[in-house]
Amino acid sequence: MNVLIKSATIIDSKSDFHNTAQDILIENGKISKIAPTIKNPKKYYEIKLDNLHISQGWFDSSVCFGEPGYEDRDTIENGMLTAAKSGFSTVALQPNTNPVSDNHSAIVYAKTKAQKKTVNLLAIGALTNSSKSINLAELFDMHTAGAVAFYDYKKPITNPNLLKIALQYTSSFNGLVCSFPQEIQISGLGVMNENTTSTTIGLKGSPNLAENLQVARDLSILEYTSGKLHIPTISTAESVKLIREAKQKKLDITCSVAIHNLFFSDHVLSDFDTRFKVSPPLRTQNDINALIEGLKDGTIDFVTSDHNPITIEDKKVEFDLAKDGTIGLESAFGALNTLFTTKKSINLLTKGKERFGMETHPIKEGELADLTLFNPDIKYTFIKDHILSKSNNSIFLDQNLKGKAYGIIANNNKIL
Repeated sequence: MNVLIKSATIIDSKSDFHNTAQDILIENGKISKIAPTIKNPKKYYEIKLDNLHISQGWFDSSVCFGEPGYEDRDTIENGMLTAAKSGFSTVALQPNTNPVSDNHSAIVYAKTKAQKKTVNLLAIGALTNSSKSINLAELFDMHTAGAVAFYDYKKPITNPNLLKIALQYTSSFNGLVCSFPQEIQISGLGVMNENTTSTTIGLKGSPNLAENLQVARDLSILEYTSGKLHIPTISTAESVKLIREAKQKKLDITCSVAIHNLFFSDHVLSDFDTRFKVSPPLRTQNDINALIEGLKDGTIDFVTSDHNPITIEDKKVEFDLAKDGTIGLESAFGALNTLFTTKKSINLLTKGKERFGMETHPIKEGELADLTLFNPDIKYTFIKDHILSKSNNSIFLDQNLKGKAYGIIANNNKIL
């Protein structure tokens, strides 16, 4: 693929052209030249877009596409197209399929479906058989098939010894273990954050304590085993504090936060709108402030859309019965760019690849073209027409956002 990008402002702190407007020539999928003006004698396809900005390709560490088993929610093919048009050149696919992706063949299936696509798909395997938290799955076999991490999506590891063994076992091949931060005996039947709002509207609450206890437990086990741990989608101020202390001890720990947990507090649930039913639940403004501070000081390593398509049959029901989850790829940049500066937003969206075993490609001559194209200044209200997923369960519907992706250039291809 050969293209000439005209007058793009480069946002990449690892590039010599950071914060400057340049033409970028891409030949055979590699950046061959960067300069203020580049002529086009070979008549390559030119990209000229309004207020064009460009960065390294964005990465989302947690997406669900449904396939196999839940194709009515979404498919791998459409999910990857959604990711591309939303600005993501790499996504990590969760194993919450039917059957659960807990073996070598399941990982091969996902990677085969994603072959020769513009978006890079990283497959995450289940940590335990059928994600039931009883016996470890075939971790090494999945690793040899290409699994980049192991995680029982949204299901806590109830047996602490199982986590201990997993961390010890995966250390032999530098595997990454993920542990959902929830103590299920404490959270019980809670469907939202336990707070004055849950009391007022009469919904069962899940307290911060349920997350804090699990995070403290997992960090203690990590310190004992010296393994490699990632805690996805933390949501409480105490979790930030605990992980900050663990990093000061030099433990091999990373964590992420879902973008919607930065944007909404539990007050939005007063209308019983099931679009806002997510796991972990939306917390208080105090928690949101701590999460944002954790992102600013590096305690929280990266953000995720935590994209999880759910059909209308599972959302348009009584609040207690509705499934947790929201789609988020389409709105991720606009929401994040509303909360942070564009530079910080891009930094958060381009971190995390190395943690999951991927190379990064700075915007430099001779590097592979792995790029996201976007306009950071456009303001709009997010509506159903902006949804690209098969499911419409977006927590960001009717929200005012800032910034849109034009698309990506990656794997010697482009989707705009």
